[in-house]
Amino acid sequence: MIKKHLPAACAALGLLGPAATGVALAQDQEDAEAAVFEEVIVTATKREENIYDVPVAVSAFAEDVMFRQGIVDMTDVGKFVPNLTITGFSAGHVSSVNPFIRGIGLQDHLITTEPGVGVYVDGVYFGRQVGQNWSLANIERVEVLRGPQGTLYGRNTIGGAINIITRKPGDESGGRVTATAGSRGRFGGDFYWNQSFSETFAASFTGGYTQRDGVGDFLNHKAKKEVGELEEWNVRVAAKWAPSEDFSILFAYDKNDGEGGLRPYTTLIDEVPSGGLYATGARNSDVSRDPYDNNGGFYQDPVTGEIVDRSVVSNEADGWSITADWAMSEALSWRLIYSDRSSEYESGLDDDSIAITYYTYPEVGFADQDSAELQLFGAFDGWDFVAGLYRFEEEGGNLQDPNFFAGGPAIFISQQETESKAIYANFGFQVTDTLRLSVGGRYTEDEKTAYTAPVVVDIDPPNRDLLTIIEATGARDWDETTWEVAATWDMNERMNLYGTIQTGYQSGQFPARAYDLFNPAYVYGAGDNVTATNYEIGLKGQPTDTLSMSAALFFTDYEDLPYQVSSADVGGFNTTNLIVDQESTGFEWESSWAPNENFRLHATLGWIDVDVKDDNPNVVAPLTPEMTFSISPEYVQPLANGGSLVWRADWSFRDEMWGEPTNDPARFTKLESRDIFNFDISYNNPDGRWTLGVYGRNVTDEKYGNAALLPTDYVLIILNNDRSEFGVRFMYNFDG
Repeated sequence: MIKKHLPAACAALGLLGPAATGVALAQDQEDAEAAVFEEVIVTATKREENIYDVPVAVSAFAEDVMFRQGIVDMTDVGKFVPNLTITGFSAGHVSSVNPFIRGIGLQDHLITTEPGVGVYVDGVYFGRQVGQNWSLANIERVEVLRGPQGTLYGRNTIGGAINIITRKPGDESGGRVTATAGSRGRFGGDFYWNQSFSETFAASFTGGYTQRDGVGDFLNHKAKKEVGELEEWNVRVAAKWAPSEDFSILFAYDKNDGEGGLRPYTTLIDEVPSGGLYATGARNSDVSRDPYDNNGGFYQDPVTGEIVDRSVVSNEADGWSITADWAMSEALSWRLIYSDRSSEYESGLDDDSIAITYYTYPEVGFADQDSAELQLFGAFDGWDFVAGLYRFEEEGGNLQDPNFFAGGPAIFISQQETESKAIYANFGFQVTDTLRLSVGGRYTEDEKTAYTAPVVVDIDPPNRDLLTIIEATGARDWDETTWEVAATWDMNERMNLYGTIQTGYQSGQFPARAYDLFNPAYVYGAGDNVTATNYEIGLKGQPTDTLSMSAALFFTDYEDLPYQVSSADVGGFNTTNLIVDQESTGFEWESSWAPNENFRLHATLGWIDVDVKDDNPNVVAPLTPEMTFSISPEYVQPLANGGSLVWRADWSFRDEMWGEPTNDPARFTKLESRDIFNFDISYNNPDGRWTLGVYGRNVTDEKYGNAALLPTDYVLIILNNDRSEFGVRFMYNFDG
């Protein structure tokens, strides 16, 4: 597949055209004599800097770009960033996201697992992946940092970090509303309003609602939801009090509530003739002919015999934060960020996909977290710094009651408490007018206590006697020191060259599903921290008046990296970690080309080669496509009335990859490459107050696999939920 698409990728480079990520282009409507590249400010280093000055491979999506590009959630972001893949698994939940940056991520969601990519909202770390497929309406900016970020961001960022920055209350009153309607029952809208009450106090209010019908049906029972159905609402309130120029307090509260249908998936049975599902007499013919329909989605109550619907997934989350900023002098300033969040969900796949209760895992879960970070910033003649203290606490659990493994009812419990504390600092030195050096370090201590209990239930007599209880408790603490050094050279007024060595770590983990406990010799314990060291050089800037670009070449060495392996063990669905060392080499390119005032071409290209150090030659990095690219032309057509038509298209390509850490074709977990095509045609009225457009997303209705695994008895394939969609959208801006 690489050879097939290589000419297109090379053509994109030849046309000097990668994405609206990492570079931003804006046409000055008051002076349309020339196209300009608007300055892009990012907070990748915990302070505002021009994207060209940051010694990090970073992509940035501004709000208007996301609107035109049809980016509505985190899954869409993954289509336009080099070497970023965002999949969905997490017990079949449609609100979950599993980001993989440069081959590093996490496919699981249980409380004892830790992601390899950190997600942050306004500087607050989000510890869990269920519920992270955020609606990106009224978001100011999304930043994707690629490579380990262990110094400034800390634990669980060995692949990178994703920053979501919301709109803040401002000095001027005003707002906007949007509405969308389309095929597959798409309907939704959102609003944003900022109100300045006085010179010192302002508040903003944001809300949104979206719904979409499913992409398939549950065929063998009266299901409450369709396959992949979506419905969610969200609100956010923020208030800012600034009694002086030197001090301000920002309070924010957000809540989201979603309910939908299980993510589309299908099961292969005939391909595993030695499996337990095949032994029951089940065959592929018992699975729905259309893989986006499903013959399962329910279980039969072992006591009453009644059919229990399991088509519904839900999530609810809310949280608040306080951010206080104090400029104690021209050279020194403080910032305090405190946050408290809670989330809960209901989900669980009926893995067998057939009309019997054999492999079914209904599940509920919760996570409560609070965090605090105190930051100190300093800027003096020739040098500057950022330093901080950080604390994070989390308590959560998962419960499957009942679940059905090989037809028998059981219970599964997993709980964990986590405490993490860190201290960090990063210093920058302006050695000459054109050369800047920086060095930083972070020391972190983690402590975890975990509990798990696989339980086998006896239903005769029907009082659910606990037949077998295998439980275990584990506790462990770790400490880790991470560091980085970087150099940035201003080659000229247009171009910057940077080099960096970064380290990071992923916190040690207890087993996700410890059904190995049925083996008396098994010891329940946590693994070591995963460590990463990244060597990178990059080039950023505007080599010509019509081209803005960034390129990065990297080599990353990982030690003690856990690859999740699933199997059917005695008593249940077992998940173990295959510990490997890994070396990754890659290249990334982003650019925006504007040869005239009306046309622009964006594109991205990512390539990665992964060398896994393991005795088994079939071991590979899961969910890691060798090549990713996107091409996005846009043409602004001026109209006689002073308005304009904007014509835009987007092509996103993801190479083939493996759903499991093996390329053994006998396991049937290869995921084929996919191409996504979008278009958007919009009319902007002369004064820029409103926009009306038509759109198409995945216009060829590409059907592809997002994840796959073979847990001994069958092959489970998670399918895409972003099927073709066409519709209209409207946006109106208004003043206070």
